[in-house]
Amino acid sequence: MKIKLLTFICFTALLLACTAKPQQEKALEPPTHTMPVEGSAQMVPGAHRMALYLPALKSQSVAIVANQTSVVGKRHLVDTLLTVGVNIKLVFAPEHGFRGDHDAGEKVKSTIDAVTGLRMVSLYGANKKPSAADLSGVDVVVFDIQDVGTRFYTYISTLQYVMEACAENNKKVIVLDRPNPNGYYVDGPVLEPKFTSFVGMQPIPVVHGLTVGEYARMLNGEGWLAGGKKCQLEVIKVDRYTHRDHYQLPIRPSPNLPDMASVYLYPSLCFFEGTMVSVGRGTDKPFKLIGYPGFTNGDVKFTPRSIAGVASDPPYLGKECRGFDLEEFGNRFMKDYRSLYLYWLIQMYNRAPDKEKFFNSFFNKLAGNATLQEQIKKGVSEEEIYKSWQPEIAAYKKIRKKYLLYPDFE
Repeated sequence: MKIKLLTFICFTALLLACTAKPQQEKALEPPTHTMPVEGSAQMVPGAHRMALYLPALKSQSVAIVANQTSVVGKRHLVDTLLTVGVNIKLVFAPEHGFRGDHDAGEKVKSTIDAVTGLRMVSLYGANKKPSAADLSGVDVVVFDIQDVGTRFYTYISTLQYVMEACAENNKKVIVLDRPNPNGYYVDGPVLEPKFTSFVGMQPIPVVHGLTVGEYARMLNGEGWLAGGKKCQLEVIKVDRYTHRDHYQLPIRPSPNLPDMASVYLYPSLCFFEGTMVSVGRGTDKPFKLIGYPGFTNGDVKFTPRSIAGVASDPPYLGKECRGFDLEEFGNRFMKDYRSLYLYWLIQMYNRAPDKEKFFNSFFNKLAGNATLQEQIKKGVSEEEIYKSWQPEIAAYKKIRKKYLLYPDFE
């Protein structure tokens, strides 16, 4: 009953928002030294706390796993470390590339970084794991990437492969921790092993409630690395962060998450990537729009276009879609909901003209099971779906508690 009431209230609020004058969400800007936090002191990311990790890099050969979010103040971590004399041997590039200018799913090629002249080795393409040859001559691997706190956001999969490679080749890993913008709740189905993929490698919920540093500790502590190995791990904590905090990310974490509304909506809307519904890739509002050609409901129309480095070939390229604009919904409601929001997924399925074509083969990988799809097809209520997750979420939370570095939301 509670969920139905919330759904009605939120749906009403969204309809009102759609008729009101839209407010432009501020895009994520280059960072300042600290991150703005609502109701808390200013937090300091691990990368900024150089006095804690520079001694470990002195006289060492270093590899960096980084992207556009890897900054110290307004300078990239790599540029900063080179300035203070750190011997960087190479850079590993995850999905979207070292400079964050590759589309989702676009293969990243190994190359030479044009800015620094450093060798850049791709971890998103034919090879997702550093090889022994890549790590030859490397003493320490530094991992510094902003995550958004979901199982299917691939940076934690890259982290696992990096840790496995370092465990196998006796290399140390230093994680420069950053806050989790969705780290104030845990929700969603826990992944079943048969659905393991690069968008879900471990038995954790969709929203896992951990920073990257905490997740690294869990990978080590639970024996989840290949062969049950453990790597030599050090985490440089975020100063003055708790899992109760809300804050604004200073830099977009990937090309299609341009602002905080999209970051808050992402855990719920990413399920649509496994359906016939567009999430607005190829528009100015990715992960804030939902719709598709021929949909007969909704209050907006949008036509995906090719945008280099963001969505060069988005679903329904050049075709007019009709659906819903959820930007105001994301701004006003999602960050305080503390749960996945399944209403839109269920309703879009119920209104689909050809339900046999609604889901594609990617959906179960995103969900981490085959159950959610079947529940939606059978008309199971939101409330019952949420209840079905609770036993496994409760078990996961007990594991999670062992690896927390920061005060929890519970």
